[in-house]
Amino acid sequence: MTDYSYWALFLSAAFIINISPGPDILYILSQTFSYGRKTGFISSLGVCTGALFHVTLVAFGLSAILSTSVLVFTVIKYIGAAYLFYLGVKAILSKGTVEVSGEGEKGELKALHAFRQGMLVDILNPKVALFFIAFIPQFVRPEHGSFTEQTFMLGTMVILMAIPIEWTIVLLADKTASFINAKPAVSALLDKITGSILVGLGLNLVLSSNRD
Repeated sequence: MTDYSYWALFLSAAFIINISPGPDILYILSQTFSYGRKTGFISSLGVCTGALFHVTLVAFGLSAILSTSVLVFTVIKYIGAAYLFYLGVKAILSKGTVEVSGEGEKGELKALHAFRQGMLVDILNPKVALFFIAFIPQFVRPEHGSFTEQTFMLGTMVILMAIPIEWTIVLLADKTASFINAKPAVSALLDKITGSILVGLGLNLVLSSNRD
């Protein structure tokens, strides 16, 4: 395979994967609808940082434990599901959206909270690690250097490609959210829908296995 065909195949596959609706995009959409564009951007960066954590583990071979140990996979997935349930129930019980991002120190703390939350959602999802385990090694070329270096580079490229795609989705979602959030009753209903999405993501995680 020539370099051109190799990169064309890799970048095309990475692009298709990034634009496909999945848990990360659903989570980012839910945060954008509930709290606005800034939180959507920050949540995206948090999710991507969590993905980078998984890429690093895959590069050093540590994530292989998830694909071979049912116990480790199960423990992590239940922790992740519990976190998603917590976020979902909290949104369902809320009485309307409250702007997460703001001005000054308080706004910065809330932005940090949104980043940390997005990062934990991804880190506590073992299916993300399994995805990188399955996808990246297909494009590692032994004659082009170490497995660790190539895996980290390719995984990072997938994540960097995700950022502009996710931010475009955030901008589109924010236009809808701006209209909806102007109506308190509709805004409260949207929070409940957002919470239901998060609970659904948690259920999906509970029903998953390391053989999926």
